[in-house]
Amino acid sequence: MSQESPLSEPVIYYGKKFIVLSDWDGTITTQDSNDFVTDTFGMGHSDRVALNERVRDGEDNFRDAFRKMIQSVVENGKQEGKVTHTFEFCKTAVANNIKVDDTFKRFHEFCETNDIPVVVVSSGMEPIIRAVLNKHLASLDGIQIISNEVKTYDDGSWDIQYRHPESGFGHDKSKAIAPYRNMVPAPIVFFFGDGVSDLSAARGATCLFVKYKPNGENALMEYCIMNKIKHRLFQSFEEAQGVMKLIIFAETEEEQQNIIAREWPEVV
Repeated sequence: MSQESPLSEPVIYYGKKFIVLSDWDGTITTQDSNDFVTDTFGMGHSDRVALNERVRDGEDNFRDAFRKMIQSVVENGKQEGKVTHTFEFCKTAVANNIKVDDTFKRFHEFCETNDIPVVVVSSGMEPIIRAVLNKHLASLDGIQIISNEVKTYDDGSWDIQYRHPESGFGHDKSKAIAPYRNMVPAPIVFFFGDGVSDLSAARGATCLFVKYKPNGENALMEYCIMNKIKHRLFQSFEEAQGVMKLIIFAETEEEQQNIIAREWPEVV
């Protein structure tokens, strides 16, 4: 018997001039929790990276690749047929090991002060996101999270419950952007991401911020370069906030567009 969590419809913010949509893992957090679990308890670092590269290059899709990673975690934890890498075990391990960008809280306060909604758009699972959020950013527990959920089974095994199971992305993040791009007038959409789970959102944002990783795992950056998608690298939300200020406090729409054109040049 399985237990599934409900997937609620996201709240849409109307009448805003700006909106921030951000990936969670590896973007707001300093390390991807799904990568951590897979590398530590599942198939391991090299096999995971190889799968991510296949997704980046269009040879596999994120939905199926991520499910393989989760299945490897469950299978690697079996001892005499008993599942030891349960969902609760993995959630606790993530909460104890994953940290957040220490400039995100001030960034969120800046957005709140300037009437800019901030929405987490994640291809991870909400209970894991909440576990990290409650430990490191408890004051932001009201933030909207659009993500996947989890299915747990009586034998201790578990699986991801995708928001958009019909999509090769599992969670098609472009669907979170679309309502804002279709508004008249449309707000400026700032999207923040870093990896293969963000490929579906890359073309939809007005301003795409791509988190640069010194460890070399820069799948979204590489995808944007290969596909000539405008993007701006950042390493902290403090840095991104400085660029956003230029746009938010511009005196005219023409000045805003000139700043966007300068800060997000064509990829050649």
